[in-house]
Amino acid sequence: MSLNGKRILIAKPGLDGHDVGAKIIALALRDAGADVIYTGLRRSPDYIARVAVDEDVDAVGLSILSGSHKELVEETVRCLAELDAGDIHLFVGGTIPGEDHDELRNAGARGIFTAEMTIDDVVAAIEADLGT
Repeated sequence: MSLNGKRILIAKPGLDGHDVGAKIIALALRDAGADVIYTGLRRSPDYIARVAVDEDVDAVGLSILSGSHKELVEETVRCLAELDAGDIHLFVGGTIPGEDHDELRNAGARGIFTAEMTIDDVVAAIEADLGT
């Protein structure tokens, strides 16, 4: 499997300033063949959605450690929909309690990745989701 030809945006929404995990995932996705765009720290959902559309990405990955994952996923999905980009796949990783997973999926997250998962499992799940 490979992510060749896929474009993936990795973003750090909200006030969280820890981006090591986001950078590790970005590198792993790049190594799997994806073109990866990283927005940097503390970006708004609106900014993330606009960059996703401008960069014509296949997926957006949100890295959230701040505990505001539900609100930030919902807001990013809303912003994507407002830009007629609701077909862009969205996944989220970070510090996310298991009891929030169903709510995040219902909000539009196609994948939820936690620190307990291996990088290979995360990449494989994204590959499967994007149909490669």
